Amino acid sequence: MQLLDIKNLTLEIPTASGSIKALDKVSLSLKKGEISALVGESGSGKSLIVRTIVGAIPDRWNITADRLTWKGQDLLGMSEHKRRRIIRDEVSVVFQNAVTALDPTATLGEQLLEAVPDRLLPKTMFWQRRQHRLALAQKQLHKVGIKDHELCMKAYPHQVADDVCQKLMLAMSLVSQPELLIADDPTMGMEITTKVQILRLLTKLNQTRNLSILYVSHDLLAIATMATNMTVLYCGQTVESGSMSELRHSPLHPYTKALLDSAPSFRKDLPRKTPLSSLPGTIPTLQHLPIGCRLGPRCPRAGKECVKAPKTHRLHNHFYNCHFPLLPETK
Repeated sequence: MQLLDIKNLTLEIPTASGSIKALDKVSLSLKKGEISALVGESGSGKSLIVRTIVGAIPDRWNITADRLTWKGQDLLGMSEHKRRRIIRDEVSVVFQNAVTALDPTATLGEQLLEAVPDRLLPKTMFWQRRQHRLALAQKQLHKVGIKDHELCMKAYPHQVADDVCQKLMLAMSLVSQPELLIADDPTMGMEITTKVQILRLLTKLNQTRNLSILYVSHDLLAIATMATNMTVLYCGQTVESGSMSELRHSPLHPYTKALLDSAPSFRKDLPRKTPLSSLPGTIPTLQHLPIGCRLGPRCPRAGKECVKAPKTHRLHNHFYNCHFPLLPETK
């Protein structure tokens, strides 16, 4: 069953010097019970896609898409009230910067208790419902690695470490038992042992509760252990998508290959002080976007055709947008 289906999503931001295409014909899909990864370096537009899905976009920004559906329902065409109800009941989001996403005037416990939906509580007296709500909140805190739940729930966001706020955000997202969890770099700033614990929790929820997960990150080592599909984004454009195994072993787009090569290697035969592989230059700003393929100025395979935006090509279930792909040699 197709849960989330995005086709040719474009987001234009009006500025004093004209309109800027922050997202340019982005496509993404997610099935029931699937773990899909959305990867790209900082500034590629990953968080903008998350905000567009949940409707956290200013009204003056222009959004167009061939499809932006949830279970076949058009998210762009429905009323704001209906869309908020769907996001509240069926979709949860872990935002990238938890400290700024949390309310600084309320304790962590108040915000977590507010996230527990009434549908999970028994139809009893109000004081019994509060005790049940509190028990669900404390249990979820333990699952995400917060042992001292009493101290955490009494604290304000500025009184705890950033990684505790990140865990609290994850607990708030999971306590409502959603169908889809959009995790925007949920392990950012965490220690490696805590990161492994969170990744195992998400994988377990996917297996036991059939929770669908859209994992947004640039940490390929973490994503590769859990995701089944991956969509690669560069500067607001989709460059490649397909199964995780295919993209890891035979990437077709130069940017995907560059991302994979930039991941640290743990080979024992690797010489000391071997430099990490990287593309020259930096990701362009929204005010100075190149025409055509936005990777063109940095791409080692760029040619004259790259001044035109490449079309989407398909090789079996592998999609790529490139004029000069890394196609396997035929014998």
